[in-house]
Amino acid sequence: MNNVKVEPFKVIGISVRTTNENEQAAKDIPVLWEKMIKEDIQNKIPNKIDNTIYSIYTDYEKDHTKPYTTVLGCKVDSLDHIPDGMAGYSFDGGNYIQFTTKGDLSKGLIINEWLKIWEMDLGRVFTTDFEVYGEKAQNPSDAEVDILIAVK
Repeated sequence: MNNVKVEPFKVIGISVRTTNENEQAAKDIPVLWEKMIKEDIQNKIPNKIDNTIYSIYTDYEKDHTKPYTTVLGCKVDSLDHIPDGMAGYSFDGGNYIQFTTKGDLSKGLIINEWLKIWEMDLGRVFTTDFEVYGEKAQNPSDAEVDILIAVK
């Protein structure tokens, strides 16, 4: 767990409005990932900075128990051209706590880390939280993923 400062950034990708209530997000988010992979969204994003995929949680209605938007996309240097069916987002950055989780993505690695985070008193601000799937996440059975939580 590290305190980090995140600079403002822009993302283009696909999104879904979901909630953790009744395990709805456990249904919606895998469908979004499936679309990302099947439709090769990552390679259709214009002006992207690199191939890192960001799974972003934003537009929280209140906190993690209420509806929010999940965005899967890549950082871009411009929102000038957003392809049909995709959305562009601009995030302010700020103070974050970074968690790094390592292991098998198919064995609940990410949700298990979130279950721990939800129990912690971190001083969350519920603006924009995100996961980073970079080079170290390419091997799903031995992945390393950073989870960044916005705090005061």
